[in-house]
Amino acid sequence: MKYPFLKLNDAIYYATWYDYFINLLLNNYFFPNTAYKLLGFYKNEEDTLYAVVEQPYVAATDKTKNEHVVQFMSANGFINTKNHDYYNKSLGIILEDLHDQNVLTKNGKLFFIDTVFYLKPEAIKQ
Repeated sequence: MKYPFLKLNDAIYYATWYDYFINLLLNNYFFPNTAYKLLGFYKNEEDTLYAVVEQPYVAATDKTKNEHVVQFMSANGFINTKNHDYYNKSLGIILEDLHDQNVLTKNGKLFFIDTVFYLKPEAIKQ
């Protein structure tokens, strides 16, 4: 039996904690098979605050092929903008860092871990 991964994130890739929490929600919406569970927070000796999240363990059975990721993302309205980054214009969502260590293939199915979602400012309705 494989246990879920526990991860610490200090939201360093995000302008605010709000943006990080939006990232978690978007990951859970688009990729429910690798949904994050927010367990709480941890502050280290240097006063850095971390979110503590849990994510299901995925044991890859095959090497992920970039063309499969591009096809999957395209079928879901995302265009490849550069390298391993994607954009959905109609939703105003940017999704980055989808390289072969963050997209795993298990029995022919893609599993997305360590996603980095951003909302374009115009996508946020006040």
